[in-house]
Amino acid sequence: MKKILGLLILISTLTMKAQENGENKLGSWQMYFGTNKISNKLSIHTEAQLRYYEQAENFNQLLLRTGLNYHIDANAWATFGYGYIVTDGSFEEFPDEINSIEHRIFERFFLKNKVWEFNFEHRYTLEQRFLDFGDRNDVQHRMRYRLQMTLPLTNTFFLNFYDEIFINLQDDIFGQNRLYAALGINVTNNLSVQMGYLKNHFSGADYDRLQIGVTYNPDLRGVLKKK
Repeated sequence: MKKILGLLILISTLTMKAQENGENKLGSWQMYFGTNKISNKLSIHTEAQLRYYEQAENFNQLLLRTGLNYHIDANAWATFGYGYIVTDGSFEEFPDEINSIEHRIFERFFLKNKVWEFNFEHRYTLEQRFLDFGDRNDVQHRMRYRLQMTLPLTNTFFLNFYDEIFINLQDDIFGQNRLYAALGINVTNNLSVQMGYLKNHFSGADYDRLQIGVTYNPDLRGVLKKK
């Protein structure tokens, strides 16, 4: 009886914890990405994301990111950028709650290669994170590595997969891991849409997210030359 009682208490505790942090909810991310060419070697990265604990409700995070890309060649480029992130870290709604604000500096390096029909992209990231929690400030540093694989099905449809690991450079080394799979549609030569599923794993929690991502990459070189 003691063992059964202990097991019931453990299950109840885990269930309550999942309800408190939204772990048992299917959330959603709506995302926009853009790479805007301004010269043969330079382009501007633009990005906006809205993240929710539930389907398009119960706000979790707003992420705005921009950067300058330097294209070494068609298969390698580097980015220096800035991100502004507002985060509600609690699933439950509290009156007079203060969201955390993050100013983020990041450096990235991309490498692309092709194996048979599979297109691979390696993304290496360093981040300097300046966090304001309302009652205290903190500075954190982090490394990230993402391996992405894209498989064209036709000229219109493609599959996209990636796995990205986050490594903290202070405190606990493991930050999180993101595993992603999606179906993509090439609407035009520079516009695509992806609909997919993300498993976001932390040390003490797992979150499931449906994602809709729009990528629009207009070439601005002609517009700038006319001006």
